Amino acid sequence: MESHDVFEILFREHATMLSVYLRAAVRDPAAEDEIFQQSMITAWKTLDRFDRSRPFGPWLRGIAAHHVMAWRRTRRRDHAALEAEMLDRLASVAAAIEARPGDVLDDRLTALSACIEQLPAEGREAIWLRYSHDLDGEAMANRLAISVEAVKKRVQRARAKLADCLTRTLGLGTLEVIP
Repeated sequence: MESHDVFEILFREHATMLSVYLRAAVRDPAAEDEIFQQSMITAWKTLDRFDRSRPFGPWLRGIAAHHVMAWRRTRRRDHAALEAEMLDRLASVAAAIEARPGDVLDDRLTALSACIEQLPAEGREAIWLRYSHDLDGEAMANRLAISVEAVKKRVQRARAKLADCLTRTLGLGTLEVIP
């Protein structure tokens, strides 16, 4: 997988947590936006130094913490920003939230592969055709020699089983399955 693809996945997973962290850290919406952008640019530029065996969230918050401290130094108003100790506390709270199983991308991919293997053969085949080959319902129906409605039902059932398996495996709570 290309590094820009990995970054996009990780960005989507951690953007909300980073925003919450920054909102608490700087208490200034304009600064929050600016530091968020700076943090993402820094993360993008240094992604090759990220150890994929470790959680992405703490690494990203570490980058953001450096930008927060730099922002603080440019401001002489200590009351407008939290002290370094408070930044550490915020990072600890965020880390505790992310410490659930599946925080590391490889954990999630491993869980997904295991859950796909547990699907019945026709469910695995439907998922494989839809997502590995990017076939639409009509193309899948032709390939499987069944109706488009039957294809839709197979994919829907397989996705529901995958959501249930991932919920149990990763402890994610309830996952909404989009039809």
